[in-house]
Amino acid sequence: MSEPEGPDQAGQPVVRRRAGRVLVVDPDGRVLLLHGFDPARRDEPYWLTVGGGAKPGESLAEAAARELREEAGIAVSAAELGEPVWHEVTEFGFGGRRYRQEQDFFLLQVTAPDVRTDGLDDEEAAVIDGYRWWTVAELESTAESFYPAVLPRLLARLAG
Repeated sequence: MSEPEGPDQAGQPVVRRRAGRVLVVDPDGRVLLLHGFDPARRDEPYWLTVGGGAKPGESLAEAAARELREEAGIAVSAAELGEPVWHEVTEFGFGGRRYRQEQDFFLLQVTAPDVRTDGLDDEEAAVIDGYRWWTVAELESTAESFYPAVLPRLLARLAG
């Protein structure tokens, strides 16, 4: 769910949004990340966790479960995701708009999932162009951008 907020420091309107995200972790401790880009900055791709904005009346766990099914083809209920393992407020630009997003992260341990991205809607399919399983060590050593930036520390804490 998105709602307008006051302008940012440059006078640009900021959209407030709530999101549910999923840290999908396989038996080897690797996390599933999607590869995408901001349509306004195609030359600056990045990796991000599965998840997205909540629809009106939808809990963040429900949003996370829905997005997981759409973006990765992994079907679980909101109840199966349990309680959030981390909360973050982030600000970012996307498609020429500014967002202030409150997001809860849920942990989902999987065995051998068959990842499918054929459930992406048109908007998502236009900006998501792949996925990959990442180890903490790979995230710590890559020069590629990923979000959230604290992901290696968060995964290490959750594994410990």
